[in-house]
Amino acid sequence: MPLTYESLSISDATAIQKELKSKINLEPLESPVTLVAGADVSFNKFSTTVYAGIVVMDFPEMKLRQVALAKYETTFPYVSGYLAFREMPALEKAWTMLSLRPDVLILDGQGITHPRSVGIATHFGILEDQPTIGCAKSMLSGKFDELGLEKFSTSPIVIKEKLSGYALRTKNAVKPIYISPGHRVSVAQSLEIVTQCVGKYRIPEPTRIAHEQVNLFRTGQLGEGVYDF
Repeated sequence: MPLTYESLSISDATAIQKELKSKINLEPLESPVTLVAGADVSFNKFSTTVYAGIVVMDFPEMKLRQVALAKYETTFPYVSGYLAFREMPALEKAWTMLSLRPDVLILDGQGITHPRSVGIATHFGILEDQPTIGCAKSMLSGKFDELGLEKFSTSPIVIKEKLSGYALRTKNAVKPIYISPGHRVSVAQSLEIVTQCVGKYRIPEPTRIAHEQVNLFRTGQLGEGVYDF
């Protein structure tokens, strides 16, 4: 069963994040990556229903293999820096549906570039002992120097003088995305893996396809369950 956080206060949640932070492992992933997954969550800001989608794809070919869609009711409040406590139960439910286990999971959100170093990718990775990468559309923590306007330009994200991730421009003159390791993968590998997942769009294919699928689910065009391709 997925975890529940319904009775937690924000101070309780902060304590959990501090505990999880002590367990972060950023050692390089040693085994080759042949399957990569992307995860995304969709919900209306004031709704209690959270929709999660996880897609599994061949790497680096980006061929879709499996999709898991799940929903979960939560009353944990919508608070910046604590969204994992809303999203984790639905993600856990979708994760248990998969028959294919990816070598690495890319989540739409932060890894260690988070005010307490525990974004959704880190939170999920530690609880599932799964290599994870955060791929975010906006910054929560850290600084980086301006990067070039051309596709695949990068700039290191630094937090307290420590390399924590990278800003990556995935299309010419388009706003970058922000990559950081979640758990059991290094900063350098996170950039390398996500770069190989970039297609024609700003968002890398695993999280882009997960976003598409979960929105079809949320709008009633797909049902809860597992789809094989």
